[in-house]
Amino acid sequence: MPASSFFVVLLSCFPIAALAGDPFVFFDWTVSYITASPLGVKQRVIGINGQFPGPILNVTTNWNVVVNVKNDLDEPLLLTWDGIQHRKNSWQDGVSGTNCPIPAGWNWTYQFQVKDQIGSFFYFPSLSFQRAAGGYGGVIINNREVIPLPFGTPDGDITIFISDWYTKSHKELRKDVEKGTDLGVPDGILINGLGPYRFDEAVVPDGIVYQTLNVEPGKTYRLRVHNVGISTSLNFRIQDHNLLLVETEGSYTVQQNYTDMDIHVGQSYSFLVTMDQNASHDYYVIASSRFVNSSALVRATGVAILHYFNSLGPASGPLPDLPNEYDSYFSMNQARSIRWNVSAGAARPNPQGSFKYGQITVTDVYVILNRPPELIDGKWRTTLNGISYLPPSTPIKLAQQFNLLGVYKLDFPNRLMNRPPKMDTSLINATHKGFMEIIFQNNDTTVQSYHMDGYAFFVVGMDFGVWTENSRGTYNKWDGVARCTTQVFPGAWTAILVSLDNAGLWNLRAENLNSWYLGQEVYVNVVNPETDGTEVPLPENTIYCGLLSSLQSDQAHRIKFSGAPSSSDVSRRILVIVVIVFLGTCIG
Repeated sequence: MPASSFFVVLLSCFPIAALAGDPFVFFDWTVSYITASPLGVKQRVIGINGQFPGPILNVTTNWNVVVNVKNDLDEPLLLTWDGIQHRKNSWQDGVSGTNCPIPAGWNWTYQFQVKDQIGSFFYFPSLSFQRAAGGYGGVIINNREVIPLPFGTPDGDITIFISDWYTKSHKELRKDVEKGTDLGVPDGILINGLGPYRFDEAVVPDGIVYQTLNVEPGKTYRLRVHNVGISTSLNFRIQDHNLLLVETEGSYTVQQNYTDMDIHVGQSYSFLVTMDQNASHDYYVIASSRFVNSSALVRATGVAILHYFNSLGPASGPLPDLPNEYDSYFSMNQARSIRWNVSAGAARPNPQGSFKYGQITVTDVYVILNRPPELIDGKWRTTLNGISYLPPSTPIKLAQQFNLLGVYKLDFPNRLMNRPPKMDTSLINATHKGFMEIIFQNNDTTVQSYHMDGYAFFVVGMDFGVWTENSRGTYNKWDGVARCTTQVFPGAWTAILVSLDNAGLWNLRAENLNSWYLGQEVYVNVVNPETDGTEVPLPENTIYCGLLSSLQSDQAHRIKFSGAPSSSDVSRRILVIVVIVFLGTCIG
């Protein structure tokens, strides 16, 4: 048994004062390039400990997670934890506004608590278009034993990553985006980092390795499905099997059966799937592009295999049709059908619906309008309310810590201003413990996903056309699902409500990589004016850069950023101390 695993067991089993508190789990990760051929073409992908996709963090509510990350890439790196709220601890968020990047050859240790959360999430590299090359993996936060699941315990738990994929490197793709070149139809769709099963010899070349999900007949499995792709909405379905939706991004949902589900970039869902079909053959597991030109649709289809252990033959024949292929109204109505399970307990025993979000007075309103890429000062940029985010050399969070002037402005407009678009470092100056309404208006021609770090927000409405004050009459003020990533259809709007109870600096961004990379992001500044001490202090191992680069030489004498002892070594030392304390207590 690994020392870190034993440490968790030890903490959990002995309720003595010396061992009080929530367990710690330790992970050592090396992020590096590895060679893979998901679509039959050799290319460099980003792996973690030699794995693509990366390892899964499987933890329980309130556990403390320590991840020592060694950057063996040839460029700076940050990992962000999509959906993990980092209560009052945005230092661990892993985005450019909160952290200096980990330079090539260095390591840095993340430490955070998964406080008051359950559900299905993922992590990925947040800089330089790197997610297009991989580097992603799953995060599972289990219920504490004292809080039952709102469904029977599944017989198995399977994580599935679906993503659009290009045979170009992430560096080539970002250069294309910088030049204003459209990414075009992806070269393929991957399922768990692997290419499609050869369902059609004319379309899929021989020799491609595909994913097989091995199951037992009559058993029920929890499938956690994440769209970790670049910019493509994907429809997920399993031939002849229903998908019972039970959770999305940390919220238990009203349990409904779907034959398929549109999963947009950055979104995560949990389904219960019962293996209730006969085993005469295997079944297709499909992730196909939504709203893509039909001539390229077959190429942009990912296919895995669901294999009953007593299956009598391979899957064969045509793939099940993609329903309502170009019907965004169908897709929107499906999204509206996803409801919050107000009677279920989650991270805490009280029902989710005990938080009556529909009865809270809104304190701030932001109508955020996007635009497709346009030239600003000779560069292709995307904007939110006419501003394209310009990352400063000094992370905003560090600038706040050291009272540096001129790094950012607290003047992000609450509506589109009548002025030319510009590049700037402009923040939303939010009210701590306020209740914010945000309306995303999509003026682009493709579906865009928007994500907010640090929070789960309530999706209360979406419709086609332009949002007006009268649109509030359509809001769901009772059981709109709480999540961290929502889709906005082209020519449409989506409204969310968020309770700003988590002090810190939080990234609000497009999850579509091309939109995000060109400037569609803003930081929400949530400061408690009464007690500055409510936030977690500056980490001892902080990396300094930009205007604070001079501090790094002193820091380097105290912290070994390369060749540092592994966290597993640290956990072994802690384990020894814990055992000594435990034995001493027993003897005494």
